[in-house]
Amino acid sequence: LWRFGYSARLLKTNHFRTAASNTSFPAVWTLLAQYSGRIPGPFVVVKKTTFSTMPETVEDKANPELYSPHPRVRGMTLLNREAFKRTVVVPALKVKKEIVNSLLKSLKQLVLQRPGLKRVVEDPEDEDSRLVILDPHKIPGFSLGESEQQVLRELSVDPEVSRYNLELTYENFKSEEILRAVLPEGQEVTSGFSRVGHIAHLNLRDHQLPYRHLIGQVIIDKNPGITCAVNKTSIIDSTYRNFEMEVLAGEKNLVTKVKENNIAYELDFSKVYWNPRLSTERGRIVELLKPGDVLFDVFAGIGPFAIPAAKKKCRVFANDLNPESYNWLLHNCRLNKVDTKVKAFNMDGREFLRGPVREELSKELPLMKEEQKNAFHVVMNLPALAVEFLDVFRHLLVGEPCSAAALPTVHCYGFSKHKDPAKDIRDRAEASLGTSLDGRCSTYLVRNVAPNKEMLCISFQVPADVLYKRPCPDEAKPASKRLCTSQGFSEE
Repeated sequence: LWRFGYSARLLKTNHFRTAASNTSFPAVWTLLAQYSGRIPGPFVVVKKTTFSTMPETVEDKANPELYSPHPRVRGMTLLNREAFKRTVVVPALKVKKEIVNSLLKSLKQLVLQRPGLKRVVEDPEDEDSRLVILDPHKIPGFSLGESEQQVLRELSVDPEVSRYNLELTYENFKSEEILRAVLPEGQEVTSGFSRVGHIAHLNLRDHQLPYRHLIGQVIIDKNPGITCAVNKTSIIDSTYRNFEMEVLAGEKNLVTKVKENNIAYELDFSKVYWNPRLSTERGRIVELLKPGDVLFDVFAGIGPFAIPAAKKKCRVFANDLNPESYNWLLHNCRLNKVDTKVKAFNMDGREFLRGPVREELSKELPLMKEEQKNAFHVVMNLPALAVEFLDVFRHLLVGEPCSAAALPTVHCYGFSKHKDPAKDIRDRAEASLGTSLDGRCSTYLVRNVAPNKEMLCISFQVPADVLYKRPCPDEAKPASKRLCTSQGFSEE
């Protein structure tokens, strides 16, 4: 009785004692099952007919953990696929082969639904019959309810449920089930990863590291197209935005191809930064651009902002300090046939803003007319540091301000652990710019990076009083060199 989870208190109830004293043993089982609510409707005593598929010892009971590997795999660090074999007893119905399809449709909610496992198998005792495997979780006590039995009677199928020995192998378990069985009980199981082409990128916790090679191999086995699994072993370097990694399993080739928003990229994942989780955000920014706009990509990486913008017929100036990123940026521009539309630079972000960006804005903004529709956008996707670069916009240009509509729009990314992350990033941006952005900016939550750590994008037009420093009258100097010394400006 305890095997089936019945409480001893049930046996002590007057109702049960009275009924049991006048009832045969099979009926006692019926009463127990119906009283506990485990079996709806009439109870059918199961004839112990067993169909065996392998000679090893069989667990002769309905296994409530049907999809759990064998307990002997606990603590395994070197993957042994054979150790995952086990045989469990499941309910089955014997059916004439010509009505199998009809039965599957009628009892589809009860039939075993499991990728890799057959729902219909041959009957070893009758070549004209088949065995339909049922889900043991939905057939408690190997007994069908009245409504199911009625369906079987209409199909002229014997309602007797038989026991079938179902063989489970490594291939039948999901990666999460395998890892939960292998890692110590109670430990967090992480089967998620970022996919970068043929590479699975994992961020394993300390308690998972002893099992890292097994985890890597399981991820490869269970995900078609993945042939290499790596684990990050260091934090992202803020200078080049890459990190050290260990190949856990599979091939050691880290040069891969990815496709994002219908554009192909190639990269060496060990040397450049690529995060597939930012695909939606990159698409959002590119959607803001219109043909003819100008994009300045300060931390361009391999081109996920720059190349789609160029495809959209924008003029693009793209920069990255990492020589590897710069080379892959050039490569991907050629790959996507936009190399004539993207001007690429390998510079520090500040020097890029003070050089090519200032030069282009100084040349273009004075020519802008009120009715012109083209806009200037500056993307600064270096969330660990980008906000600190905003001070470069202070008096970046000299002269009379252009029309407000032509002022460049900045999209700057940052991390925040503050309880009010939007206010935090705005406060930091204002401190760098030296002015208030109240009512002049918007913040967008990009994603949750870690517990209590958010990635955000703050967008704003650079205020004219920040971007420009104005010359003042000075008869002793050429007009091009007169500056307002009273405001602390120096001569260029």
